[in-house]
Order: sequence, then structure tokens, then C-alpha cells
Amino acid sequence: MSEPLTLLNEEEQAFRDMVADFAKNEIEPLKMAMDEAQEMRPDLIKKFFELDIMGIEVPEAYGGIGSTFFNAILVIEELSKVDPSVGVLVDVQNTLVANCILRWGNEAQKVKYLTQLCKSKVGAYALSESDSGSDAFALKCRAVATDDGFVLNGAKLWITSAQQAEIFVVFATVNPEAGYKGITAFLVDRDTPGFTVGKKENKLGIRASSTCELSFVDVKLGREQVLGEVGKGYKVAIETLNEGRIGIAAQMVGLAEGALAHALAYTKERKQFGQPIFNFQAIQIRLAEMASRIEAARLMTYNAARLKDAGQPFIKEAAMAKYFTSDVAEWVASESLELFGGYGFTKDYPAEKYFRDSKIGKIYEGTTFMQLQTIAKML
Repeated sequence: MSEPLTLLNEEEQAFRDMVADFAKNEIEPLKMAMDEAQEMRPDLIKKFFELDIMGIEVPEAYGGIGSTFFNAILVIEELSKVDPSVGVLVDVQNTLVANCILRWGNEAQKVKYLTQLCKSKVGAYALSESDSGSDAFALKCRAVATDDGFVLNGAKLWITSAQQAEIFVVFATVNPEAGYKGITAFLVDRDTPGFTVGKKENKLGIRASSTCELSFVDVKLGREQVLGEVGKGYKVAIETLNEGRIGIAAQMVGLAEGALAHALAYTKERKQFGQPIFNFQAIQIRLAEMASRIEAARLMTYNAARLKDAGQPFIKEAAMAKYFTSDVAEWVASESLELFGGYGFTKDYPAEKYFRDSKIGKIYEGTTFMQLQTIAKML
């Protein structure tokens, strides 16, 4: 399948190729076993740090490589071609956790947390609760001010990478009467007394990516753990998630590309009526449709990422990219499975995994309904 290589400069192309080789050699042999075990291999996560893809935008002074948001998107896309579970772990690390500390953290917080996130520790982004999904700021998690800081109580649900994470960005309300203006972001270490990572969800797809609940019982936090300003957590969350949606779009593009690549290879190997099924016009038409939709999805994603790097408005384009790519990924994964026929319905081939993994794209980091609402408001 051809790709718009002219959209990438020489440095971006080399960076993408490096990650693609890593995904093929290091992730491909493990992905089905990790899916079955619902576990990300610790030795594989260690290799993410060795490859320097856990702090892509973070300046070298804090241990990162000081690259662009666009390069982070390329990494997520390439990893997700092979395993979207890996793609989302690296996505959350870069576009949510490291990104919001880089933007909102003070110097001491950057030195303490970014250096760890770039070199050794996984991060997680804890916003969702049982009653706050699309209504993101209907938070019940409460941080009560004390003389020397805050005491945090409550629970979080659906937290990606929580099982592996050691650094958490946690959102809680310090003043319920103030509504969204009472929300504050905190940096919380996993070993803080009273903080526990609870049940891991048994999910349909991206099963190697952990999704867990969090519990906070009288967790004492110092004022130095406030990320940004007290009462400005809603701003931290909104601005971070706007960028995170481009990361999910990249994940969905990669997933669709991976599903198509496997389907294309299979149709050229599978023979019926004395010839490869690829030779039949009906099959060619379907593959062409898949490739065309993927191309459009990729271009939308790249455009949103380029706008972000250029400092231009990108919120509408990010919402469009997430909406469109998640729709394309689900459709392509479904069509790919059908092209495999009965084999596609078995775990002997990767088609069913791409199909299962695709559904989450319409749900997390802002549902399809919320993306459409955002787009409509900005028309």
C-alpha cells in the first residue's frame, strides 16, 4: 500500500521507519499472547524507554528528545498498525500525561516528573468517574484543603495504563459549589499512602492495555502537587484532551492500516476457483474503498497535528479527525474480517483482533457524539 511520503521530511521518515521496524520485530511476535493474557509485557515497556518514545515532545533538559507533536503522532500510528494496545499506552504517555506537565507544570514538577516519565515510569491520566464520562466535570472525587495541602477522597474509573503507571495526573474538585471552576489537577505518585489501583476491566479489545479503577482514601497531598492553579483543572483537562484526540485518531489510522495490510496479503494468498481471490473485481473494489478511506483519515489526522505544531487553531480539526478515523477504523476492520472468510472469525488470524480493538475509538477520549457536537458548535 502506497503512503503519502511527500508529507514527511527526511527526519520524520527516518523516525517513522525506526519505529516501524521496532513494531515489526519486537511487538508483532508478542501481540496475540499479550491479548490473550490481557497483559503488557514489562520487558517490552522497558524497550519503549530505551527507544526514546516515552517523552517525544519533552525537551532534552528533562530527559526527552525535544521532538514535535507530529512525530509523536507518527509513533502512535506505527505502533498501532501492529498492536493498538501498545499504541494507546505510548499515546497516553505523550499526548496526555507528559504534555500536560510540560504545559502546566512548574520547574520543580518538570524536573521531578518529566525526567521519570521519559526514562523509566509510565504515566496515567485520571479524569473519568462512574458518573462523569461525557459530562467530564461532574466529579465527585473531592480534595479538601488543609493547612499544608489537601486530602483526597474518591474513586476513578476507566483509567488507561493504570496497572503499569507510577505517576498519575488526577482531577478532583476542591469546591463543588463552584462547578467546573472548582476542578483542580494533582500529581500523585503510586506509592502515596491511601491510594490504590483496583480492579482491571475485562475488555472486548485493546486487552493488553490495562484499564483500572483507582481508589483514594484520605490521601494527603502537598500544595506542590497541584498541577497548574487551584480551580483551573478544567482548563488543564480540556486543552490536554484536545491534543489527545489527535493521538487517538493516529491510533485508529494505524489500526485500519494494519487491518488492510493483513487483508491484502491474505487475498493474494487465498485461492478459490483456481486463482487468488484478489483477482476478483468485487474483492478489488472493496480493498480500493478501504485504502481510499484510510488515506482520507490519515490526511485529516496529519493536518490536525501539523496545525497544532504550527500554533494554529486545531480543535475542530482534532474533533473531525477523531470522529472520522474511528468510523473508518471500525468499518475497515469489519471488512477485513469478512475478506478472511471463516478464518477471520478465528483467533488463528489477526483480523478478529483488529475488529475487537477498533470499537474503542468511538468511545474513549470523547465519544463520537461529543466530537460531532464540538464540530457543529464550531461551524
